[in-house]
Amino acid sequence: MESNEIIRKQMLEVVNNQLKANDPPETKKTLKRLMLLKYTELEAKQLIAQCVLVEIFDALKNKKPYNQERYISNLNNLPEPPF
Repeated sequence: MESNEIIRKQMLEVVNNQLKANDPPETKKTLKRLMLLKYTELEAKQLIAQCVLVEIFDALKNKKPYNQERYISNLNNLPEPPF
């Protein structure tokens, strides 16, 4: 399996775990909102996963803790890219 495919599956697992735990609740709200905008469930989850990746990248690169405020802000701005 290609490394990009492994990462994609892991990010979708993070999103699914957030949805299952309803933590943060904004993840579920964002999924529903994106689906109302005619994104498929998978497409919406992939957009949410982009927000997860931004936080992971920032934490690793800058040795900073997870920034939930920015994560939620990025969710609220979807489908605009979280960059």
